[in-house]
Amino acid sequence: MSSVRIVRAGPVVALVALLAACSAIPTAGPVLKGDGQVEEPGSVVVLAEGPGQDADPAAIVNGFLLAGAAGLSGDFLRAREFLAGDAVSGWDPLGGVVIASTTSVAQTTDTEVTVDVGVEGKVDAAGRYTEAPADARESVVFQMVQDSRGQWRIADAPDGLIISAATFTNRFDAATLYFLTPDATMLVPEMRWYPTRNLATSVVKGLLTGPSTWLRDAVRTEVPDGVQLKPESVVVTDGSAEVDLEPAAAVQAADRGLLLAQINASLVGLRGITSVVVRAGAGGAQLEDPTVLPTARAATLEAIAGDALVALVDGALVPADEVGTLAGLAARSPARSSNGSVRVLLDGPNTLVSAPDAADESVPLLTGPDLAAPSVDRLGWAWTATGGTVLAVTSDAVPVQVDAEWLGDRTIDALRVSRDGARIAVASTGADGTTVDVAGVVRDGDGVPQQLSEPVRVGARVTAVDAMVWADDLTLAVLGRTDGSANLRLVSVGGPSRSLPDVADAVALAADRGVRTLVVATQDGDLLRYDGQTWVPVSGATGVRDPAFPG
Repeated sequence: MSSVRIVRAGPVVALVALLAACSAIPTAGPVLKGDGQVEEPGSVVVLAEGPGQDADPAAIVNGFLLAGAAGLSGDFLRAREFLAGDAVSGWDPLGGVVIASTTSVAQTTDTEVTVDVGVEGKVDAAGRYTEAPADARESVVFQMVQDSRGQWRIADAPDGLIISAATFTNRFDAATLYFLTPDATMLVPEMRWYPTRNLATSVVKGLLTGPSTWLRDAVRTEVPDGVQLKPESVVVTDGSAEVDLEPAAAVQAADRGLLLAQINASLVGLRGITSVVVRAGAGGAQLEDPTVLPTARAATLEAIAGDALVALVDGALVPADEVGTLAGLAARSPARSSNGSVRVLLDGPNTLVSAPDAADESVPLLTGPDLAAPSVDRLGWAWTATGGTVLAVTSDAVPVQVDAEWLGDRTIDALRVSRDGARIAVASTGADGTTVDVAGVVRDGDGVPQQLSEPVRVGARVTAVDAMVWADDLTLAVLGRTDGSANLRLVSVGGPSRSLPDVADAVALAADRGVRTLVVATQDGDLLRYDGQTWVPVSGATGVRDPAFPG
């Protein structure tokens, strides 16, 4: 059976020399001070062996899987030694990745070997991650053939790799590609996963290819059609990434500031990259002055306390600015725009109203049975849903029914628009249970929502959703009650999800920007904040409900 050797370059030789030097331990002499410096260990290089002589079909497939994983450290020439015929050149090792929790290899017929895999997730050829449901399994069949020397080889290998979760963690990195809102005022992220080797090159090529189908009609990109990376690699020297794009004329004709903003945001901070140099053509003119897009400031947490909307300021609850009394309203689920110009809330289960102003006036905006908790986007549209229908309204407009055919006969449990206004998360329940989907928000030239794109499914391990917020630009926080218990989960849009410590009596949640701004409200009216490991009380916040940040 084939095996794998691990070689750690550099420090091995130093270790031998050190042991030799220490073979005689001194017992006398002055005390000497060392330099106190410890060199970083060299990178781990995984070396796979080729096919064993007279190895049986199962051993050949097992060796191929090991060699494929090892190929992520360099090339995949060793893995191709296990293949025969057209498969040698036709197999695409990066055509997709199956991330396995368990793997079992067995010969199932004279010429077939079946690999049974416990699947944690998958990454497609473009780097898009899909989380698998709990206990997901998959079988992959390899067709075998004997060569002219009677040695078993793989005649038909599916594209891609089957690797362990540990190998995936060590050999792949998450990267964020940045596109633009249609009005070019904000960056919109999309997560991808690429091999660590040549990571910067993969990121630029992904950016040049453009956003995924689900996001394409909700964003724009300043990368001109047909622009390519020439030479086909990004060279990183002393933290500076050099990107040469051709044809030069197309690059020069683009809005270079926005193009640089996309490239800089996608590369800076990636594996030690601190700056980016972009040229129009190899050795051509360097692009200057990326457009600086505004970044959001930290927001104030608000909540309902009695008949008032209050804000948490310096550890004390104070009345929210320019909001009147909630007396006379069955007020719940407040929401507001980032600048506070639009404020809405639910009046009972069936009516969305504007928050009362200083004159205590509240205006009904729309009605419908069992409205979902509202979300307000940066353009001033308040979103809610009834049944399987998505609705959006402004304070001075007729409600818009937003087309989302993919919802079918599902019932919407929660929805939340992202801070950039280009994406919306929708939790719904149907015949197949509860799902969480993220779709692009397609608008007309005036910013009026028209439809939701075909979505990407996230959080495959979520089983119930009672509340949902954006914890950051690529992460949803989800609260769901199952069997009477409250479960909290962070759902990555483009990555694996993870559980948070449970708060048994949690009933609502809110977040600003970042997981450490995530708060939950309990049935007793207390607020707890997640500090990265556990939940801690929010000072000064008692006797409140329905906490909310903008969004």
